[in-house]
Amino acid sequence: MIKIILIDDEPKAIKSLEWEIDNFCKDVEIMATFTRPKEAITYLQHHDPDCVFLDVEMPGMDGFQFLDHFKKRQFCVVFVTAYNQYAIQAIKENAMDYLLKPIDSDDLVLTIEKLKANKKNGRTYDALEERLRSYTNKRIAIPVEGKLVFINTENIIYCESDGNYCKIYLTDKKPLFISKKLKEVQAILPKDDFFRAHNSYVINLKRVSEYLKTDGYVVLDNQEKIPVSRNKKSVFLDKI
Repeated sequence: MIKIILIDDEPKAIKSLEWEIDNFCKDVEIMATFTRPKEAITYLQHHDPDCVFLDVEMPGMDGFQFLDHFKKRQFCVVFVTAYNQYAIQAIKENAMDYLLKPIDSDDLVLTIEKLKANKKNGRTYDALEERLRSYTNKRIAIPVEGKLVFINTENIIYCESDGNYCKIYLTDKKPLFISKKLKEVQAILPKDDFFRAHNSYVINLKRVSEYLKTDGYVVLDNQEKIPVSRNKKSVFLDKI
């Protein structure tokens, strides 16, 4: 039996995760749930769960600040969040796994199986980096008009800066206009596939069909011409 607790400032998120666990995961006991991290800290001083399912972005105390209270923790950690930009930090915190909202049932079952293997063998399951890479390649969460839109990074052709805003041009739908700066969007994109060709543009290298040396432009597969800054030309050619 795997014993866990759930920590998320959104009650709906906790109920959703509880439902997923109850319906798809065997031999799992949810010991307690918390919407206030401080209450969970007190609880953990007197109880020993096998794992804490932990949200990242919470008011007052985020998930990483929560873990600062447990320098020598006896429980595993699974981060549950709508944002994949915390992947590297999750690795540094030695997290067991990293689940993106909305949670995929198959991913959740795999995580529970890892927890069982970890408990049985007394070892840390070290496949988190592989999972994170698959998430990064698969989709990112973009906030648009009060909701999160999940998009496959391979469907992004390029991103264009518009002051404090950004336009994301996609292969299969109209551009997304979001209230984030270009550098913020670039930070959550796979570094191997996306390149800051110009102060105003981040391009998907897999979508480059031509490079016009004389003019200093790339032509993307939607026929859009994007300038490449002179000081980035050599780096671009190395990547391409």
